[in-house]
Amino acid sequence: QVQLVESGGGVVQAGDSLRLSCVASGRTVGYYAMGWFRQAPGKEREFVGGLSWRATTYYRDSVKGRFTISRDSAKNTVYLQMNNLKPEDTATYYCALNDRRFSTIELGISDYRYWGQGTQVTVSL
Repeated sequence: QVQLVESGGGVVQAGDSLRLSCVASGRTVGYYAMGWFRQAPGKEREFVGGLSWRATTYYRDSVKGRFTISRDSAKNTVYLQMNNLKPEDTATYYCALNDRRFSTIELGISDYRYWGQGTQVTVSL
């Protein structure tokens, strides 16, 4: 059984930082590509960034230079470090696992088989 559990969301002010965590069980994250997505109220879920099994990363343009994805294999955990947060970053954030070993980063929701429950990030002015 594969489970992804996110944590670390909260209410912050613009310019603040947050680090989201995604703890995996049932899969070793080092063998799979992981993605972070977000969904704001009334909007579709969108790709934020991804981490390949080789630990390469890719981000959507609006978060480049502000967000960083990393992995701690010993903890089987993937992180999303978010700096200089903006109100438009407000959303529920989800981590997801692409269930193909040694996979590259995929941008589509359908490319990911397992999802966490989400953690809310709210950024106020």
